Amino acid sequence: MSATAVHSLWTTAADPITKIDAPKIEYGQLSPTLIVLGAAIIGVLIEAFVPRKARYHTQVFVSVVALAASFAAVVALAAGGYGTTKAGIAAMGAIAVDGPALFLQGTILLAGILGVFTFAERRLDPETHGNKVDSFAAQAASVPGSDSEKAAVKAGFTTTEVFPLLLFAISGMLIFPAANDLLTLFIALEVFSLPLYLLCAVARRKRLMSQEAAVKYFLLGAFASAFTLFGIALLYGYAGSVKYATIAQVVDGTIGEINPALADTMGNDALLLIGVAMIVMGLLFKVGAVPFHMWTPDVYQGAPTPVTGFMAAATKVAAFGALLRLLYVVLPGLRWDWRPVMWAVAIVTMLGGAIVAITQTDIKRLLAYSSIAHAGFILAGVIAASPDGVSSVLFYLGAYSFVTIGAFAVVTLVRDAGGEATHLSKWAGLGRRSPLVAAVFAVFLLAFAGIPLTSGFAGKFAVFKAAAEGGAGAIVVVGVISSAIAAFFYIRVIVLMFFSEPRPEGPTVAVPSPLTMTAIAVGVAVTLVLGIAPQYFLDLAGQAGVFVR
Repeated sequence: MSATAVHSLWTTAADPITKIDAPKIEYGQLSPTLIVLGAAIIGVLIEAFVPRKARYHTQVFVSVVALAASFAAVVALAAGGYGTTKAGIAAMGAIAVDGPALFLQGTILLAGILGVFTFAERRLDPETHGNKVDSFAAQAASVPGSDSEKAAVKAGFTTTEVFPLLLFAISGMLIFPAANDLLTLFIALEVFSLPLYLLCAVARRKRLMSQEAAVKYFLLGAFASAFTLFGIALLYGYAGSVKYATIAQVVDGTIGEINPALADTMGNDALLLIGVAMIVMGLLFKVGAVPFHMWTPDVYQGAPTPVTGFMAAATKVAAFGALLRLLYVVLPGLRWDWRPVMWAVAIVTMLGGAIVAITQTDIKRLLAYSSIAHAGFILAGVIAASPDGVSSVLFYLGAYSFVTIGAFAVVTLVRDAGGEATHLSKWAGLGRRSPLVAAVFAVFLLAFAGIPLTSGFAGKFAVFKAAAEGGAGAIVVVGVISSAIAAFFYIRVIVLMFFSEPRPEGPTVAVPSPLTMTAIAVGVAVTLVLGIAPQYFLDLAGQAGVFVR
């Protein structure tokens, strides 16, 4: 075959192709995510070009400014009506800009700002070799206990890469609850998971435990991602599309023209049910619901405490947002299939988290099991399958994230010679040694327990009310019993702090810099304001509770 013949074949084959339209991207509506992503890339460049001495201050400045600007963009979009009347689909159908997306993005960004404050804390440990130290390894690449690590500590190195990693994680979390097709959902999942795996591994103290936590998280997270991806493939096979709206139409049977190739698979409910089960499994893993919770206690205990606080707050917000969108936008036609399964998951999650927490002796593991129980409480709102259900979940996530970051920030303050004193026995008598810190921690514990006049009570009340009105009264009963069990171990810690004798060799309470103080103060303020006057924020969540389809 001559070259000219090949050439003529090639041109005739290519002729019918019309010009490819350039994608239409609404940059304004996507600005919150784009600002954070841009700052993350700038953070990587700072690591490459800025001298080592100036990196820490530059990174903290860039991170805080970017997150504040991104939050301002979210507020501007909400004020412009994009959460209500102008809600729509942006980026060629990939991202939804609506009330739930903006509300959750705002929550994640505020949690991210407080996260940066706790990451940047450098006053808690005594200076080594005249250099201030933070919670992160001097040199992440060096083997724990090796000569290279000692040399890095002596030289005063710090891992400032944690700030761009944090920003990459936040950018993924911003896309996750707003994703409007399955591929965007999966890419966002990976974008926020991979930085978190790394952040878990870079603790300054207890390096080996930190690395073990990261490996466990990475391996189990990889399994969860694989399940999610396989589920996406099955759903695509069932509906012939990854777009939420198209899948919802195929599930409901309201789709107009049917492709002959699709007609064969659309009757196959096995593809649909197994695909949905696998995607939901991946999301429940991120949320930390039983039986996909096994990573939670180990990772929470091993990761640097600022990372644990950020991860516990923001990951839950992003993952519940994605779960809500999937169940309410894509699968309202499958409600009779997914509700019984979610019932079972919610019940075992509430009871499992609350009962196992009683046996814990480490404060970080106790908070981990507490967060598992809270995932169960939030699932009660998801099960309601009503607009009230959505708004109650949004409110609960907003309240919960501030309490969590505040509580873990307090944990960083209680220290002994080996770093943080996380064993419960060391917290005995803390109320006499440092009444203010113990009182603040008690406020957070009471909020977790759902005691009236704290945000936890308002959140639980909203979620249980929505569940009861949605016909899930049994869940509310189990939820109240679980709350009572959970209250026992929260109150036990308060009793330990205030009513037991302090030990002579007990831990000291470090005086933090204004950064951590701000994070804790904001946590306390939000906890009390949402507890005493929650109505404005409940209304806000109610207005934001409508998904665009």
